[in-house]
This record gives sequence, C-alpha cells and structure tokens, in this order.
Amino acid sequence: MPDLSIALPSVALEETFRRIVDPDGKLPAALQALGPVVDRDVVVLDRGGGRLAGRLADMGARVASFEFPLSDAASAELAGWVGRADAVVVPWSEMAVPGSRFVAEASALLRPGGRLLVIHDYGRDDVWALRPEIRERVVDWSQRKGPFLGAGFRIRVIHSWWTFDSIEQARELLGTIFGDAGLEVAGRMRRPRLEYSIAIYHRDAPGVSGEPADGGSAGEAAGVGASALEASAAEGLVPSGAR
Repeated sequence: MPDLSIALPSVALEETFRRIVDPDGKLPAALQALGPVVDRDVVVLDRGGGRLAGRLADMGARVASFEFPLSDAASAELAGWVGRADAVVVPWSEMAVPGSRFVAEASALLRPGGRLLVIHDYGRDDVWALRPEIRERVVDWSQRKGPFLGAGFRIRVIHSWWTFDSIEQARELLGTIFGDAGLEVAGRMRRPRLEYSIAIYHRDAPGVSGEPADGGSAGEAAGVGASALEASAAEGLVPSGAR
C-alpha cells in the first residue's frame, strides 16, 4: 500500500491508480527540492510496490528500498545504513505516525545533515470526501501545534490530482473502491480529475544545527541515534548488534 495512501483490493486496481495519482510527478520533484535526492544516497522505508523508489532512482538517486516486515537479509542490509543516508523517505506508512519508534529509528539512518521525509495525505482536498474516517487524523497532524510540527518537523504541501481518462472511468473506479461515497463524489465531477493534496513532513537529522528536532537539549540530540538503536534490539527497525 505505501505506493499509495489507499489499500486497493487487487493488483490491477493498484496499477491503474498508480497512473492516476500525481501523473505530473509533483511528489518526486518536491522530494528533490526538500532533500535533495539526486546523486544522493536515499533509503526508502516501507516501500510498497516500489513505484516511488523507482521514480527517485530514475531521477538519479542512489536508492536502497525496504519493505516490512524485513527478511533477515534485508534487516542486515538496513543495519549497514545507520548514520549513512542523505535522505530517508517514508511514503504513506501506517508505522510512520507522530511520536512512533519507527520515526525515531528512521532518523537514526541519517548522516549529519541528512533529511527525513515522511509522506502522508493532507486531508483538505476533493479526495478527503472518499475517506472521511481518516480526515480528522491527518488534518490534526498538520496543525501548527500538532504532533508532527510540534516535534520539529516542517511541512510542504503538494497540490496534485487524481487524473482519470474520463468521468466514466472515474465513476467506475470510485464506485468499485469506495462504494456509495465514490459514486457521490463522481456524480459531482465536471472534469475527469480530483484535487489531491499531499503533506511532506521534513526534518533534519537531530542535532545537526546545534538544535535537536524535538526541542530538547543539544546533548540529548547527539544521543538520539544511539538510543534508537538500543531500543530497536527488541522491536524496531534496526536489528540487535548494529552500531
């Protein structure tokens, strides 16, 4: 699912929606502006089908991508990335929620000066009516005093589209996936696209500029990577023994 923000019932529908969502490539362009990622070492976590990782590689990023749960081989490979990545990209992962161990350990993969880029829906667009059950959560995340921005992240909002071949295709696909809500949204369409906004929460590696990402002391920031690795021995991203 992390190639998209929605879980779809078949591989065929996933392939169709990958062509429909952000056809202009605004998301990869924004990741380059925020990273950058071209000619950089980029780790993509919880990569889903890998389309975004592929697009970043096509742009010239040196990409290592990982799908969860990790195999033993992938776990060992990921351990080798601790402190080395120029950018860590996490697209639409249910693990990458504010305050999670996953986010802390993703930060531990960054070199000094690296950038963590967490992608979620923004929740203020045409698409939100299809998924009202998540709108309150993602809108809360993007508030100025919300759990991402309150933890030292900044936000870049990408205004993109779901672009269909026709309104008829939109009606068929939205009805199949979202039922009555999809048909209602399709019934209001006057052109074959829906406004879709993506939030990229971005934060430097802790302590790079002398200020930690979460507002603690600079001394605390210097220990974030080590602390995350120690905690990960039990249940986290990076396997026991990584240093």
